Amino acid sequence: MPSTHSKHMESPSLFSLLRHTTNPKKSSKSGGGSKGGGLLRMFKLLPMLTNGCKMAALLGSLHRKPLLTDRATTVTLFGYRKARLCLAIQEDPHRPPVFVVELPMLTTALHREMASDMLRIALETETRSHKKRLLEEYVWAVYCNGRKVGYSIRRKNMSEEEAHVMQLLRGVSMGAGVLPSLSEKEYAADGELTYIRARFDRVVGSKDSESFYMINPEGASSPQELSIFFLRLR
Repeated sequence: MPSTHSKHMESPSLFSLLRHTTNPKKSSKSGGGSKGGGLLRMFKLLPMLTNGCKMAALLGSLHRKPLLTDRATTVTLFGYRKARLCLAIQEDPHRPPVFVVELPMLTTALHREMASDMLRIALETETRSHKKRLLEEYVWAVYCNGRKVGYSIRRKNMSEEEAHVMQLLRGVSMGAGVLPSLSEKEYAADGELTYIRARFDRVVGSKDSESFYMINPEGASSPQELSIFFLRLR
């Protein structure tokens, strides 16, 4: 098993997947010099946001009438600023996630990686459990923009904090911001609880590979790339 301290992509299969895979639905007009809005830019502006009070009021009002009406795959990245980042994938945004994992990287590290407006997270597993779907595997090596950052284990059950975030965001299709924390102690120790949430195109390459590509907001003049890859080694 590769060392967790490796700084470069060690798997030829994963490197090939990241290098050659592009969003099949991405517009050909991806250039342009204008500076359109986008979720990644919103997330990078979070240090300028106020606390989560207004966001809490907004999310509370959304509970009465969920905004989501389609079955698009929903992906949420969230975490306290000074703590580790969590990844949650929902096939149905009104149901619990089918995949939740705490990534071996700090939320502040994610901010730095988004500087180029391109973020690629890859998870690779060497386990092959009998009759399990790819996202049901437990042990994952995690890469961020081609660099290995460590290992993660898929959650069997969400923590109280993770369930709290999913409950707050159940009526939100896409966005980035600051959420109210369950605990003032956590808020004081680890900073604000931030999130980025969007709809994704899901592409199943085979039983051993799946990819998720962020759907950019309507009217975004400068599309940004946020992709997540899953690969099971043969």
